Amino acid sequence: MQSSVLTTIFLPVALGIIMLGLGLSLTIADFKRVVVYPRAVIIGLVCQMLLLPVICYGLAVGFGLPPELAVGLMLLAASPGGATANLFSHLAHGDVALNITLTAVNSLLSLLTLPFIINYSLTAFMGEGKVLPLQTDKVLQVFAIVLIPVSIGMLIRARRPQIADRLDKPVRIISAVFLVLIIAATIIKERAIIGDAFVSVGPAALCFNLASMTLGYGLPRLLRLDKRQSIAIGMEIGIHNGTLAIAIASAPTLLNNSTMAIPPAIYSLIMFFTAGVFGYLVSRGRTDRGT
Repeated sequence: MQSSVLTTIFLPVALGIIMLGLGLSLTIADFKRVVVYPRAVIIGLVCQMLLLPVICYGLAVGFGLPPELAVGLMLLAASPGGATANLFSHLAHGDVALNITLTAVNSLLSLLTLPFIINYSLTAFMGEGKVLPLQTDKVLQVFAIVLIPVSIGMLIRARRPQIADRLDKPVRIISAVFLVLIIAATIIKERAIIGDAFVSVGPAALCFNLASMTLGYGLPRLLRLDKRQSIAIGMEIGIHNGTLAIAIASAPTLLNNSTMAIPPAIYSLIMFFTAGVFGYLVSRGRTDRGT
């Protein structure tokens, strides 16, 4: 697969289908549910929007990542969770309704936070003269990548719920296949440097993943949220939308830097294994009474 085909055709189509699948699972009620779980949503958003980028920045500096890989990891930190987080939360007996609400709100807010965090990361790691700012037209492109397919999915759910139900499982399967293909294509495209890059960014990505899940589960528990809500936030914080991060890094009209797509690709491989172990550990015992 040539890089032009990957970045101009396959990647946008794949991301569109994945975000459409997310929209098929959302309703307006998921946004209104913020008033039902105000404390849990605020804690989740603080973890996602404020604490996670700070932790990621510290790890990127601490591990001495090369500038482009550091920006790629920061890009991942700025990306919201996705439908995969909802699935893992369900398997671990988390509060899936809270997951869906956090995914909906995070996806919307990321339209504002993504450009800010990316610009800061480019300035911090690559120098003032190498900044590739996401200007208004770039923000609109990210807006279109995220919001339009999600809106279409939500519209189908609202107007034709039976069709949405029939589409839900096939779209989830296709989304999982696309994610695997995107990761594989990124690794193949960068095969000349992937070995060294994995050595450089792999430990940092693993530590970031473990720190994300620990923060997402531990802080809510310290603040006395029940166990099901804490599991939901842990999954939401630990499982990022790697496809969105790879798309922004690789797209010719956005960052146009395939090296920056390597950290999200590596993280996406790691998180499936760690999320499974995390889900097993936190789901042991009774969760229906918040124990």
